[in-house]
Amino acid sequence: MSTVRRTFRIRRPWRLAAEATALLIAAAVAFPLYWMVLSALKPAGEVQSTSPRPWTLDPTLDSFRRVLTQQDFGRYFLNSLLVAGSVVLASALIAFLAATAVTRFRFRFRTTLLIMFLVAQMVPVEALTIPLFFLMRDLGQLNTLGSLILPHLAFSLPFAIWMLRGFVKAVPEALEEAAYLDGASRSRFLWQILFPLVFPGLVATSVFSFISTWNDFLFAKSFIISDTSQSTLPMALLVFFKPDENDWGGIMAASTLMTVPVLVFFVLVQRRLVSGLGGAVKD
Repeated sequence: MSTVRRTFRIRRPWRLAAEATALLIAAAVAFPLYWMVLSALKPAGEVQSTSPRPWTLDPTLDSFRRVLTQQDFGRYFLNSLLVAGSVVLASALIAFLAATAVTRFRFRFRTTLLIMFLVAQMVPVEALTIPLFFLMRDLGQLNTLGSLILPHLAFSLPFAIWMLRGFVKAVPEALEEAAYLDGASRSRFLWQILFPLVFPGLVATSVFSFISTWNDFLFAKSFIISDTSQSTLPMALLVFFKPDENDWGGIMAASTLMTVPVLVFFVLVQRRLVSGLGGAVKD
């Protein structure tokens, strides 16, 4: 008993140090979000002050009113929701089928295909923007939401397929054989047995796809040239950048409103996300 107490006393300071370090890191990560919300709530005079303070005694919603009454802001929000939702659903479906194919079936160039998935993740997005621009132009997709959906779908699939491959592989083959012996068809096993088992992995990859698509500015700026009705929320921030003086309160309020859907989506899937990142099914 005394040995256990001595060990506990020795380890306790290290545990406290680790917890204090984690709290400091969490505070450093959360501080920019706090400053963004604070700046959105500050009056214009405090936002533009040369002596900023980490608090305000006179909070106001004027910045949020300017953003919400901005022309076409609602359309931008719906466009972002449509693009992100389409990428999440399409990437989840395609990645699930592709991961099942490369895991359960043997075919030529299977290893080469998996390596190509990794190589695709290493190519910088900026290096492919100009080639993608010409590709979207040749396909007649410029100034359409399709020019945003297709590239994001292509960039999210390699990561999703590679990650889901581990989940599909973790499902015992004996379970598949037992399902066939019980009379289940391949499609029934795929959707009624395998799909629910790898669903946590689908949620984890969907979070990645949703965040990268929702926050995209590069493709929206490059592919939506003249038809502003097809713009997304990141493009709405440009309205508050003015040649003479930037509306920092409006910029921070719009950024705050852009962050809310991401937080809501994360809260809805957090339980599945934890199980998805923690591992898959064990035999």
